[in-house]
Amino acid sequence: MKVVILAGGYGTRLSEETTVIPKPLVEIGGYPILWHIMKIYSHYGLNDFVICCGHKGSLIKDYFRNFFHRNCDFTIDLTDNTLVTHHSPREPWRVTVVDTGEKTMTGGRLKRVREHLGEQTFCLTYGDGVADVNIRDLIAFHHQQGALATVTAVQLPGRWGALNLSSDRPRVVGFREKDSGDGHTISGGFFVVEPEALDLIDGEETVWEQEPMRRLVDNDQLAVYRHEGYWQSMDTLRDKVLLQETWDSGQPPWRVWQRPKAKAEPRATPPILAASIGARR
Repeated sequence: MKVVILAGGYGTRLSEETTVIPKPLVEIGGYPILWHIMKIYSHYGLNDFVICCGHKGSLIKDYFRNFFHRNCDFTIDLTDNTLVTHHSPREPWRVTVVDTGEKTMTGGRLKRVREHLGEQTFCLTYGDGVADVNIRDLIAFHHQQGALATVTAVQLPGRWGALNLSSDRPRVVGFREKDSGDGHTISGGFFVVEPEALDLIDGEETVWEQEPMRRLVDNDQLAVYRHEGYWQSMDTLRDKVLLQETWDSGQPPWRVWQRPKAKAEPRATPPILAASIGARR
């Protein structure tokens, strides 16, 4: 199964960093947040990635082009430019990096990578958020529901459009703009999507989190996976500092790749929730 990562936005709320590099390359603990996200999926055996680039996408291409030498020790002989590597940590990743346009919206970016996805179910997330979501359970839940797409709902104050969730069925039942009276359950990304859902995207100006998801709701085809564990986006400098402090603590909750794989536990159905979805790129 492939993993699509939306990594093309401008990251304007993190301009202290993103004037130089794209937000997915902003480092936490010496590694880009994009690397952290990929490590999460890799822990669950998903190693085939499609990166949707836009703003400063050439730097993301350079990062992966130089990934091997960037992460190994080596001796270089400058007389003849020969290189001998000594310590070379490897990742079992296959990475397709696609320039999906500087100003293309999230739906348009998905449309542009359609040819790289084949006809199989794929995972989708943003290039600026980490979590301890059990990806294996998420995918199993998606297949169990039989919906065209599944969105992960997480606990955090939000600022985007709200989804009403049914208490007795794992489906989204309505969409509206979020107001100050809403609760604290938002979309954390970490989608699972069927390729047929991409037919709901009209073009480059389409925002995945708006019309396509409203159509999925109207057709009862958007399932919701409730995640009650850790989730944190990196939207502002304050978020970056928080993530760095969490990493420095030595026990960042999203570092699932250094823990034994836990046995899946039964999931209870929580009461009615409101989830928020943000239009990112």
